[in-house]
Amino acid sequence: MGHSDLDVAVHDRLPWNAGQNIGPKRPLRRRDIWAIRFYLDEHKRLRDRALFDLAIDSKLRGCDLVKLRIGDLVSGGHIRNRATVIQQKTSRPVQFEIMAQTRSTLERWLERRGGR
Repeated sequence: MGHSDLDVAVHDRLPWNAGQNIGPKRPLRRRDIWAIRFYLDEHKRLRDRALFDLAIDSKLRGCDLVKLRIGDLVSGGHIRNRATVIQQKTSRPVQFEIMAQTRSTLERWLERRGGR
């Protein structure tokens, strides 16, 4: 159900998305990534830093990232070099490499967290 072209009030109305960017968002630049890491370190948010680093390495969606288990990343007391996760949306396995910086951040977070 649309509006009549003869209705004068419709001609003055702007579209709901006037002036907004449409399409995909641009990817983060290195400078943006380092700024986020600096902010998380400055505010001592170790868990968030570990999840952010893991998100950058894995390129997983947020829903898949929060469903990760420690067992997906750790084997024999050490963090794996590679991990495989099944995506929720596509039901396909995704293999990714966990970089050294991410491994060190994850180790620090798991030490602070305690437990097994």
